[in-house]
Amino acid sequence: MRYMLLLLIIIPALEIGLLVLSGQAIGLVPTVLLIITTGILGAYLAKKQGVETIRKAQRDMQYGQMPGEAIMDGLCILVGGIVLLTPGFITDALGFLLLLPATRRMFKPFFYRLFKRLINKGNVIIYR
Repeated sequence: MRYMLLLLIIIPALEIGLLVLSGQAIGLVPTVLLIITTGILGAYLAKKQGVETIRKAQRDMQYGQMPGEAIMDGLCILVGGIVLLTPGFITDALGFLLLLPATRRMFKPFFYRLFKRLINKGNVIIYR
């Protein structure tokens, strides 16, 4: 919880600083347009990747396999899409890293360990 509190304070402060610097360097209108463009591009990319992941999960289940990889991809896409909708350059970079399949692989082990820890502590319950 301590780390979450720090992230909730540090990340927005860094985002505001970068937005102010960007506004000074390239101007207010280009900065706002850049934020809007990344939001639209992120929403499109999240939708495209999400549909692709759902198809992969359906294919896995059709062949009788557990869609574990697709679930992790879906989680990364969901988090990436949400983060991209928040204004700021740091969150946009993180969101794009989570949406692109090549860079998404770096984050999957982290999410896997996080879910495993939450399940072991009893914070997440899976019903079959």
